[in-house]
Amino acid sequence: MLIGEYYHNLDPKGRITIPSKFREDLTDFVMTKGLDNCLFLYPKNEWIKIENKLKELPMTNKAVRSFVRTFFSGATSSTIDKQGRVIIPQNLRDYAEIKDSSVIIGLSNRAEIWAEENWEKYNNEEGLSYEELAEKMSELGI
Repeated sequence: MLIGEYYHNLDPKGRITIPSKFREDLTDFVMTKGLDNCLFLYPKNEWIKIENKLKELPMTNKAVRSFVRTFFSGATSSTIDKQGRVIIPQNLRDYAEIKDSSVIIGLSNRAEIWAEENWEKYNNEEGLSYEELAEKMSELGI
């Protein structure tokens, strides 16, 4: 299970160290553009589930086509090297605005990589407290 929050720096070659607790789940994974200017990392088995769900959506819907194009065009299959690092391609670094310091968070079935400044901004500007978010989740029956 992918959980936790870890701070790492990007090296000069565009590599980032994947937290050791994530490495077993992310031996073979797909990295793509996420939401809120972060990157999503899906273990291969989770990626296949997402891919199958997206295949079922109606391609006649313009929003679906746009989302699928963005989601898949930014995707890259990857593995972790012997030192526990992975290269973040330049197009994905640009999208997520990752220059040096970053945060890797675990969200159960996927991980996200954030530029540290964007993660802090997201947490400070989200506008809802943890308690308010929990209340909204309970309204959804969760």
